[in-house]
Amino acid sequence: MSFKFELAAPPDEASVERLMRAAFTPQVRAYGRELEPDAHAWIPAAIETGRIHVARDGEAIVGVIVTTQKDSALMIDQPAVEPSRQRAGIRSWLLARIEETARSIGVRLLSLYTGEMFPHLVRFYERHGFRIVRRGPPPHGKDAHTRVFMEKRSDS
Repeated sequence: MSFKFELAAPPDEASVERLMRAAFTPQVRAYGRELEPDAHAWIPAAIETGRIHVARDGEAIVGVIVTTQKDSALMIDQPAVEPSRQRAGIRSWLLARIEETARSIGVRLLSLYTGEMFPHLVRFYERHGFRIVRRGPPPHGKDAHTRVFMEKRSDS
């Protein structure tokens, strides 16, 4: 793939928010909720602190992945792909870039969670070396649907 992987910058805020809203609205609706108007109010701060990476195809942002480093682990949060470009390998490409980034900063454990009601996502992450470590409610408490918590050693 000929994408460019880089940190999002302040001028990217609107594009990142638009992509994430488009990518996650169907999933949030499956949980029986709607995205609140301010659901992505955290994006400017996350961009400022270097937590949002993007995949660019030319000037267009086609993928977004948010990370949070906690101790010796890197939490992968909300990987999103432009809906018209889903199933084209962009999410896999983003995961590979994040794994490289984690290794370069000495982080060897990647973690994430996804909805149990989306078994295709659980299988996707398993294909990429993630293993289920537990199931439980989401940390945000906005719904009671079970999440699947997964981890991967970045050197495996």
